[in-house]
Amino acid sequence: MQDSLTCPNCGEIVVRYRNPFPTVDIIIRIGAGIVLIERRNPPYGWALPGGFVDYGESLEEAALREAREETGLDIVNLEQFRAYSDPGRDFRQHNISVVFTAEAHGVPHAGDDAERVRIFPLDQLPNPLCFDHTLILSDYGAGKKCRAGTSFSRPCL
Repeated sequence: MQDSLTCPNCGEIVVRYRNPFPTVDIIIRIGAGIVLIERRNPPYGWALPGGFVDYGESLEEAALREAREETGLDIVNLEQFRAYSDPGRDFRQHNISVVFTAEAHGVPHAGDDAERVRIFPLDQLPNPLCFDHTLILSDYGAGKKCRAGTSFSRPCL
């Protein structure tokens, strides 16, 4: 999407492009549970740990950093699960999330954007979850992982 602005100095039209923001979310398994954070900032509520990818950072580096910042956990066995790109998934702006799965050991501790952190059994999640995290965890529980070549018109299996 693009729109234009007028330069206040020279009057030239400047094209401004609006692009989605890349984010990561991490499904962290500890034993038979999933780690969720209670958000410190709006929108308030329970969510997967995650956040924005910093400039110069890979998606994997962002996932490791966000997990450590929000839960205090060092995660292992990091794998891409799926990408979620519905423009309405976050009311603040259009974000695209690459979701990862990972494992961790130990006791999580809330930090950074997390007010609290807790381990929930997959069948006893708080409701509702922020953003589209209910859908993400439903897909995860159903084993729906996209494969290369999956198109928009053909749902993930």
